[in-house]
Amino acid sequence: MKPYSQLSKEELTALKEELEKQFEDVKGKGLKLDMSRGKPSKAQLDLSNGMMDILNSQVDLVSSDGVDCRNYGILDGISDARKLLADMSEVPERNILIYGNSSLNVMFDTVARAMTHGFLGSTPWCKLDKVKFLCPVPGYDRHFGITEFFGIEMINVPLLPTGPDMDMVEKLVAEDPAIKGIWCVPKYANPTGISYSDETVRRFAHLKPAAEDFRIFWDNAYSIHHLYDDKRDVILELLNECVKAGNPDMVLKFISTSKVSFPGSGIAALAASEANLEDAKKYMRVQTIGHDKLNQLRHVRFFKDMQGMYAHMRKHADILRPKFEKVWEVLDRELAGLEIGTWTKPVGGYFISFDSMEGCAKAIVAKAKEAGLVLTGAGATYPYGKDPKDSNIRIAPSFPTVEELEVAVEIFVLSVKLVSIDKLLEA
Repeated sequence: MKPYSQLSKEELTALKEELEKQFEDVKGKGLKLDMSRGKPSKAQLDLSNGMMDILNSQVDLVSSDGVDCRNYGILDGISDARKLLADMSEVPERNILIYGNSSLNVMFDTVARAMTHGFLGSTPWCKLDKVKFLCPVPGYDRHFGITEFFGIEMINVPLLPTGPDMDMVEKLVAEDPAIKGIWCVPKYANPTGISYSDETVRRFAHLKPAAEDFRIFWDNAYSIHHLYDDKRDVILELLNECVKAGNPDMVLKFISTSKVSFPGSGIAALAASEANLEDAKKYMRVQTIGHDKLNQLRHVRFFKDMQGMYAHMRKHADILRPKFEKVWEVLDRELAGLEIGTWTKPVGGYFISFDSMEGCAKAIVAKAKEAGLVLTGAGATYPYGKDPKDSNIRIAPSFPTVEELEVAVEIFVLSVKLVSIDKLLEA
């Protein structure tokens, strides 16, 4: 297909008329479709239904290390759960601390703790004139929401195919002691789906920050969320790299089973140095007597070990893979060669990142909404909701059916075409 930029104004106007008719036809169907958030579908949730039968009034509710999971206590989590989440995090069991149902909650609590009490005896962030965070972009809106909530200044760092621009990261953290952290989704990143290269991970481990309490917030949300058995991204384990580099306290790794079992009813954990975990436990001892051990026991008995978890994730992949492939099929068929958008083709995770022509993303999202398709708000993948180029749109294929996705992506491409033509006609 000929790029839109090579069409004359007359050709663009004629094409616009034709596309508007198609758009009005779709609009008239009164559709309600949602590609806004990375929610697992009902079919995915059904995969974990057996977990609901694992515990009942007739079964032994004592963990393998003799803990009655109905009672108070065990701040760190039962040993079986620590072992499972440590294996999932690729760290020794001594480096894992089990929390409640949400890694987002753990990240919020960790920033709150740094604000009020500091890390390992350092000055609480709330007592400093300025606190800054590096934010690889496009990135995860809820990360940015946490730092914005606490009034932390956010600095955009371009996300490259290998990970954050490490030249920029190294320079900024070395020069500015007010920079206290960086948000990272190192594997199948939200929303681009890229995974950090070995070199990027090693450069993180060897950072020389001006701030002694600088922390890498390593959100490994999609660590085992592959789409294919024969195509998988593998990343270096950062905590071990930090230990080797003499910086064991610099990384805080977050993980959960939210998109493995039941979102909102999973298990979350923090993986970090023993010093960081002791620091976290001082806070946790006041906050709780212990998290939900019955839920920990339920997960351990359902999955048993990492092999059980890997087998479970292959079932997730079988449901997700056709959805991603349907989105790519329609985008390739309808937009390839037009030079009005580019998109990612990750081999795992939950998202496809689409970049429109500059200045078009908000209009595309609004146009799609007219025809009944809800997308993540344009700008959401940037701090403060401000995409400087107004071009990035996050596509979440997980929740709709394959049939619904075909219609949804057709609406999306129509919206992209119409908004792009308007932009070119304005030029």
